[in-house]
Amino acid sequence: MPQTILTLSTRGQGLYEFTDQAEAFVSASGREEGLLTVFVRHTSCSLLIQENADPDVRTDLLSFFRRLVPPASDPSMGWVVHRAEGPDDMPAHIKAALTQVSIGIPVARGRLMLGTWQGIYLYEHRDRPHRREIVLHLSS
Repeated sequence: MPQTILTLSTRGQGLYEFTDQAEAFVSASGREEGLLTVFVRHTSCSLLIQENADPDVRTDLLSFFRRLVPPASDPSMGWVVHRAEGPDDMPAHIKAALTQVSIGIPVARGRLMLGTWQGIYLYEHRDRPHRREIVLHLSS
């Protein structure tokens, strides 16, 4: 069963699309059908399948999560105990817990069965740049 690790460099909080890399992996495998498992190996970022046509969707999602889970330095987050790695760390863990670190995508006719406007994103929750590892595994 084909498997690889993608490394994505982030520039801070945001959504980083990697649909093309996932599609290239599936295409190179030669498999016609199966299930692509996408797994991120970190606890302060996550994965999303989301609209990739209108950038306003990404802007609104980021704004929503910033309002839902502000930095630990915000007065509303006074209850946060874990602060050793900065004011963005515990909020990053919370955002990752609210989203997902693994996604399964069906493959048919050698292609990902994503909808017309769907893309696969790494959702970086930390302020600083990071190198994130994403495991792609294609099973039949």
